[in-house]
Amino acid sequence: MGLLILSALDVDQATSKFTPDELVDLMAKVFTNLSGNTQEAKEGAEGVCIPHRGTILSSNHRVLFMPSRLSAIGTAIKIVSVPTPSAPADARERGLPASTMVIDDRTGEVTAVINARKLTALRNAASSLLASQLFVPPLCPSGSSPRVLVAIGAGAQIAAHLSLFLSSYPSITVCKIYNRSANARLLSLVKSLKAMHPSVQATGVALPNDTDGENLVGKQQFSDAIRSADIIVTATSSTVPLFPSSYVSPGTLLCLIGSYTPAMHEIDTDLVKRGGTIVVDYKAGALAEAGELIKADVGPSDVLELGELIQTSNPALSRWAPRIDMIERVRASGDVTIFKSVGVGIQDVAIAHAVVESARKHCLGTVVDDYDSV
Repeated sequence: MGLLILSALDVDQATSKFTPDELVDLMAKVFTNLSGNTQEAKEGAEGVCIPHRGTILSSNHRVLFMPSRLSAIGTAIKIVSVPTPSAPADARERGLPASTMVIDDRTGEVTAVINARKLTALRNAASSLLASQLFVPPLCPSGSSPRVLVAIGAGAQIAAHLSLFLSSYPSITVCKIYNRSANARLLSLVKSLKAMHPSVQATGVALPNDTDGENLVGKQQFSDAIRSADIIVTATSSTVPLFPSSYVSPGTLLCLIGSYTPAMHEIDTDLVKRGGTIVVDYKAGALAEAGELIKADVGPSDVLELGELIQTSNPALSRWAPRIDMIERVRASGDVTIFKSVGVGIQDVAIAHAVVESARKHCLGTVVDDYDSV
């Protein structure tokens, strides 16, 4: 088998074949494997292996190398270049270049190179949707389905989240997007959502500036939007809370995607405390990297992994099912529900293998037959 190369367009075509349910099921498999393994298994050849990412600083980027293995699926390494503040404006505007290499377990050969620029956002959105469906099922009793979704940010992460959430929750009729500025990216996102989901009232607005004492109307509208939200999704690099806890109504579900260093905070400590038991994708990663949790002194006993909330081992289950006892434990611990994601390498393994399978099925990409000829 030759080397399969998938461009950004190839990846778009391959991922367009996935349904939201298929993506959620894939992440359910990832997280049940993650949470079901002992620490010893996580570090061994069998089970899960998530080495700490390696970093090289180039002249304009911080280059991250993230190898991972999930024995139930395979092995891969993702390479991401994060522009530094000194990077040229055009490099910063283009976002984060990323590629994933898929490795054949039997031969050790690289079997695919995938443009992963959008895949990180897609796998994160699928994880958030899995968490959301546990606490806010799409088919709720009359009157309890989510109607208002508020998103903060306008990058690939938010675009992927909104695409999946609006497709999965037909009850959502209002989608309010706030961004640092009303830039071309925000306007393009709103236009795209209106075209794809004409029944949804989608709006895009710049976040009110705290230093602008005259923008009282904008601040009031923002606080009203947060209070009205059934679901809030944040994906920013903010180092200060985006809104105070007092804005958030009881019963709200929050999916926090942005922070991945101790210095980054999308919500304040009061709101973290209101969440009670926090749901995270990966306990070790979240407690070491999520600035909101670190500042609030959240410890191992204060969090549950997403994989601990679902079961897939019952042969009678056609998909996965929520563990009702664990769901109720989280609900009873606070008056809001918080899912905090910092990302896990084995998500990249899973989504990369799924994309390769889809590409081969639909004859996408370029194959280099003699790449590793002997």
